[in-house]
Amino acid sequence: MDAMTRDQPEIGFGADPLNPHDTRPSDLVGAASADQLRRKIMQACPRVPGVYGMLDRKGKLIYVGKSKSLRSRLMSYFAASNAEEKGGRIIGNARAIQWETQPSEFAAIVREQHLIRKFSPRWNVQGVPKRQRPCYLCLGRAPAYFFLAPTPPENCVAVEGPFYGAARMRSAVDALNKVFKLRDCSEKQTFRFADQLQLFDMEHRPGCLRLEIGTCVGPCASACTRGQYDQQVNAAQSFLDGFNNEPLVVVGDQMQDAVVNRQYELAGRAHATLKSLQYVERKLAMLARARRTYTFIYAVPGYDGCGSWYLVHSGEIADVVAAPRNQQECSGLRSKLEHWAKVSCNRLDRGHGAHPHTLQVVASWFRKNRTELDRTFPPKQAAAKYKRKSKTA
Repeated sequence: MDAMTRDQPEIGFGADPLNPHDTRPSDLVGAASADQLRRKIMQACPRVPGVYGMLDRKGKLIYVGKSKSLRSRLMSYFAASNAEEKGGRIIGNARAIQWETQPSEFAAIVREQHLIRKFSPRWNVQGVPKRQRPCYLCLGRAPAYFFLAPTPPENCVAVEGPFYGAARMRSAVDALNKVFKLRDCSEKQTFRFADQLQLFDMEHRPGCLRLEIGTCVGPCASACTRGQYDQQVNAAQSFLDGFNNEPLVVVGDQMQDAVVNRQYELAGRAHATLKSLQYVERKLAMLARARRTYTFIYAVPGYDGCGSWYLVHSGEIADVVAAPRNQQECSGLRSKLEHWAKVSCNRLDRGHGAHPHTLQVVASWFRKNRTELDRTFPPKQAAAKYKRKSKTA
């Protein structure tokens, strides 16, 4: 993941890496009371797609949202029925609201995700009662193992998500590390592989009991070679790819054995762990399906004529250009479209795209809006399709 600054701009939200057009129109209104803020929004905010941000009395961004109708969404925060809900609490802490229009609902969703990752507003990532925080399932930190992170660190073997429900995800991570026999110890632990050269022949003691009970291959006690440990990591990565259901089989067998032996407390814990793993598997299956099937150009029209062509490759947004409006503009994109066609012939390694975090957005968008697939076409057909697509852009 590219490093992102957390500094908040004074006016506007800053650059948009996935906007192929000129800087989008934005505005900001502030007031001392909620009633005054409501009146200003009614007067100034348009009924078009876009993103918005709530700022507190110190001018700090505390929440980012999106809507296909900015005015309608912002006015809903002031409804009496919303006073005790999340929206009412957010607006109660806000003293100013800024918004940025977007040409389409899809563009607004992509922009919202970018802003949340960029600024981490506290009401998006913490402090919201009854709200499950998103977390990412990561495989990394050599020797690699499964762990959770609110923001995926760089140089991981694999990252998938976001997932929700910290308790069930912790249960799933614990089970995954045990099934694949990966370490889960501190980064301060010294690791010694069996094929690692040593000055003296010494017997190393493991840092915990997991080697003795058979749930870790023991990279800290020279109980495995580096190659053997990497084999376990590869098996774990195949689970993230959706090709390995070993964890569910193992935990399911543990639950059945416990029931047969009338160890009902142990069976109950295994059942809870199995439900956690089933949730992870369902989410991974959705993402894997997107990686396998979503490689195309997605032509998105804009209400203001600012249509966009998104290159979706292996489920991720790989690039974007302004939708051509005539033959001349289409000809100007020839080299770009030829490059897209070449890129689409090869599968991306997981997480190695320019915007790997967009996988979840793309997968969810087309799952909820199946008819939008009618706007997609292969890059090699772009020249022939531009007339029909640009009429709606």
